[in-house]
Amino acid sequence: MKLRLLFLALALPISVFAAGANIGASPMQIRHAHARATVPNQPAGAAYVTLENTGKSADRLVSLSSPVANRVEMHTMTMDGNMMKMRQVEAIELKPAGLVTMKPGDGYHLMLTGLKKPLKAGESFPMTLRFEKAGQVRIMVTVEAIAPAAAGH
Repeated sequence: MKLRLLFLALALPISVFAAGANIGASPMQIRHAHARATVPNQPAGAAYVTLENTGKSADRLVSLSSPVANRVEMHTMTMDGNMMKMRQVEAIELKPAGLVTMKPGDGYHLMLTGLKKPLKAGESFPMTLRFEKAGQVRIMVTVEAIAPAAAGH
């Protein structure tokens, strides 16, 4: 009997903590935040994330900031005939249960302009994402080496 009460007494705080872990948490889940390594004096770099809206209402990513760059902008890549074009967008829409996966050469990416120092493989840096409804979400971005096939481009 005493052993059962002891077990219950120990398990109760754990279950309360687990149940409360998501209270007030953002419905925006950000995964695989990474940037490409840059070379010295390169004025801009690119970062990529996967955004998932786990909430019940639509939201929009409206701005970003990071101490490693003067500006962080949202860009998209689209084909115009046989030319790939990049343009800045004002926001990225996220439907309820929506998912946006950013990757090099396809769709959205985050442009880091006015880099204050080179982005070195293996390092990481903070970035703040601002959503219209969910507010600010701070993440850490890992810098990855450029793949050998992409390094020559």
